[in-house]
Amino acid sequence: MTRSVPPPAELLEIAVEVARDAAATAYRMRAEGVSIAATKSTVTDVVTAADRAVERQVLDALAKQRPDDAVLGEEYGAAEAAAAPSGVRWIVDPIDGTVNYLYAIPYCAVSLAAEVDGEVVAGVVRNIFTGEEWTATAGGGAWRDGRRLRCSTETDPGQALVATGFGYDPGRRSHQARVIAELIPHVRDIRRLGAAALDLCLAAEGRVDAYYEKGLAAWDLAAGGLVAAEAGLRVTGLRGLPAGPDLVIAAPPALFQPLHDRLADLDASGGP
Repeated sequence: MTRSVPPPAELLEIAVEVARDAAATAYRMRAEGVSIAATKSTVTDVVTAADRAVERQVLDALAKQRPDDAVLGEEYGAAEAAAAPSGVRWIVDPIDGTVNYLYAIPYCAVSLAAEVDGEVVAGVVRNIFTGEEWTATAGGGAWRDGRRLRCSTETDPGQALVATGFGYDPGRRSHQARVIAELIPHVRDIRRLGAAALDLCLAAEGRVDAYYEKGLAAWDLAAGGLVAAEAGLRVTGLRGLPAGPDLVIAAPPALFQPLHDRLADLDASGGP
């Protein structure tokens, strides 16, 4: 039997529909008040009831439309992430930027991507509070509100606005703070906004010039990473490694090598 995999544009349509409904649920639950349901790696790494409810909604919606697909999600989906007969796996972060969400800081998002045979081919990131929405398909470009996105054209690292993030482990944060202390004299400034998927989308449209971070999981990176790459950023790790938990760098071609080399010298992928 020949396997039939939908084209990226069709997968994106599903992703957008599901992500919009999920973001609406997250927004409503925040307006009604949220509570911490659990903690993960540390006491500051929180899970709200909304994280769990939104991911369950996404899983149920995908199961109705694509019952033979696998799902990898931050809260529940890991147990359902085995290889699927369809060849399609969905990667979901129900609320990227949970601490921002908890404090009603309007910088958090639903992130949903479709992966075919290990390659992310479609993704959407939707800001829960503002409704801003970024989409991309492999080879089809990155978009927001009907406008195709292009990354920054900055060529001088000293004029680059660089976004990053911190982990939850105190030892890791200490190491990351030392990296920033050595990096910041060599760039325009640093921004730490608190949601990796959105940081990647801001880099995709040049609202920051570049982004790096250690410790991203697949659900942090999948959709936003595709948006960034389709906007012209190089999205990779250090020393030829792929982007992943050790480090993610997303930078325009002109800025990539100097930023990469500085981060390598500072051991940005090291520490706990």
